[in-house]
Amino acid sequence: MLFSPDENMTVWFGTNPLSRKVSEIRRNPQVTLYYFDRENQAYVSMQGIARLVNDPKEKARHWKDDWKAFYPDRDKSYLLIEVRPVRLEVVNTKTGIVWNFARLATAIS
Repeated sequence: MLFSPDENMTVWFGTNPLSRKVSEIRRNPQVTLYYFDRENQAYVSMQGIARLVNDPKEKARHWKDDWKAFYPDRDKSYLLIEVRPVRLEVVNTKTGIVWNFARLATAIS
């Protein structure tokens, strides 16, 4: 339930407000997102600060009709998580790309 990063590399995704990840973010908003591409032996790792968003306008903006089966009551069963990056690492072993952007949030704020 993920959206492509925005111009600031902020990642948005939807979840159920009763999910374990929501409880964990309430306790500690520091998160890591990890995307792996097995075929290309590549990955992106993003460390950031997560924020739970229940604003109706943001929820409408970040909604896909395909999700109705997962979130039958958008007001109560759908919550957004916004992750603002602090550190980004990009590795592709096939092409030799190794990028490590530390303190990214400071650079894009």
